[in-house]
Amino acid sequence: MAKKSAILVLNAGSSSLKFSVFRQSSDSVELETLLSGQVSGIGSTAKFEAKGADRRSLAEHVWDDKDSLCRDTLLLYVLRWIQSSLIDDDIVAVGHRVVHGGQSLDRPMPVTQDLLEELYGLIPLAPLHQPHNLAPMRILGKSYPDLEQVACFDTAFHRNQPWVARTFALPQELTNEGVCSYGFHGLSYEYVTKHLLDIRPDLADKHIVICHLGNGSSICAVKGGRSMDTSMGFSALDGLPMGTRTGSIDPGVILYLMREKQMGLDELEDLLYRRSGLLGVSGLSNDMKILQESDEPQAAQAVELFCFRVAKEIAALASSMGGFDALVFTAGIGENSPQIRSMISERLAWLGVKISAEANAGKAFDISGVDSKVPVFVVPTNEELMIAKHTISVLGQRMGEA
Repeated sequence: MAKKSAILVLNAGSSSLKFSVFRQSSDSVELETLLSGQVSGIGSTAKFEAKGADRRSLAEHVWDDKDSLCRDTLLLYVLRWIQSSLIDDDIVAVGHRVVHGGQSLDRPMPVTQDLLEELYGLIPLAPLHQPHNLAPMRILGKSYPDLEQVACFDTAFHRNQPWVARTFALPQELTNEGVCSYGFHGLSYEYVTKHLLDIRPDLADKHIVICHLGNGSSICAVKGGRSMDTSMGFSALDGLPMGTRTGSIDPGVILYLMREKQMGLDELEDLLYRRSGLLGVSGLSNDMKILQESDEPQAAQAVELFCFRVAKEIAALASSMGGFDALVFTAGIGENSPQIRSMISERLAWLGVKISAEANAGKAFDISGVDSKVPVFVVPTNEELMIAKHTISVLGQRMGEA
């Protein structure tokens, strides 16, 4: 019996490598998840975990410190484990999440040497993310040269925003060099937008504000299914306060810290990316669940500040479109915290946003109150599935019998 074809999706970060495997049945256009997992703790004590479609554990493995420093070893271990675990399927292509596609890459692309060189050239725009996103492409290209690879960009969904949403008030020569707003979390916004409009096609030409709230958080204004504005700009630091990131901050603060505290580049980067946000305000944790369960006053302050800033940004992005017709919550916090959704919605009551306490607590899709002027939805995101679909589309393949 011929094996079926499967797509591997990789999301490589600084300390983790997440993976998912999808198959499209021959009698369906829908993709099904075969397995997923991650290698966590890269750079210290790396741990491999894999789960089946039913979320039951399939395997675990821990490396010692020395071995875990080699990404080649970790990635090839994952690929070989997947190949040995798939009885009825063969991996025919790999889709990669890439944080930055620059100003020109506005759609997923097959991985070629020319593309890799272009993406390596974008490292200065995302130095903490881009190198790790690209490393698996190089490793697989060397070890499995015949395996098709596709790069999917988090910035692509935002590339056709109006120029006023993309432009900073800087000298034109800097704008021309690429110092502008790019926006991120685009694969999540694309998936959520498509999924919402499949369920509610009446919203296809409406103004929608989507809140991607997690350890990394942002908000996007969507009109007619397209990104019109977003809270993240030149980098993933901008916009909302996040787990460990500041979000928007007066640039004068940076100048002050450099001048008065003699902070250098590395120290500033560490402060802004790793020691601020919910962790910095609370002094306790970057985990919203832990903060919500804590009795510490600073934990409550961190939660309140987060909700204040989210509501403020929602109103700003609604203004970018001239109003909004729907509000969507997604990602780890947005999908799983009724309290956060309630606190944010209360701050938006003046815009007609009201939610049903019962629906909100019950994990419903539509959590709108009966008298809400703006419908409110909870839509689980699935960036990996979006990448798998893009990979199939780019390669022009119908997944089925190989």
